[in-house]
Amino acid sequence: MPASETIGRAPPAVPTDAVPVTLTVNGRSHALQLDARATLLDTLRERLGLTGTKKGCDRGECGACTVHVDGRSALSCMVFAVAAEGREITTIEGLAPGGTLHPVQQAFIEHDAFQCGFCTSGQIMSAVACIRDGQAGSDAELREFMSGNLCRCSAYPQIVAAVRAAAAQGI
Repeated sequence: MPASETIGRAPPAVPTDAVPVTLTVNGRSHALQLDARATLLDTLRERLGLTGTKKGCDRGECGACTVHVDGRSALSCMVFAVAAEGREITTIEGLAPGGTLHPVQQAFIEHDAFQCGFCTSGQIMSAVACIRDGQAGSDAELREFMSGNLCRCSAYPQIVAAVRAAAAQGI
């Protein structure tokens, strides 16, 4: 469902066999009643209104839904929300508290590392993890780390340039 269709809508009905789940997302605690089969992606988008995380393939193949769970990249379409309880979840919205862009977000803008923008949030979340994990030492290493994030517009050269520029800042 496109984000424009979820904004302003009531959250989906809670099933009668819902389970209580408390998620910590971008530093805020959220007590929810969820279907035990609800994915973290759907919960973020439909229940919490955090539509920056995109639903691409819904099969863990494209990387558009990448978030951080306890500081590690995770494909939120492949994680049950109940499995994320007690863990710190960071979405693209959580990278820019107070409106100050994260250095990777700024580098993506400066290097025009997006075209349609659909994959951008997942690319940025993976890039932050790539740099943090010390995997941006060379273009080949960076491309390998980021290979799970697909860009249909083929902005890969700009993405690599942006990640290298952000990594050079020592973030």
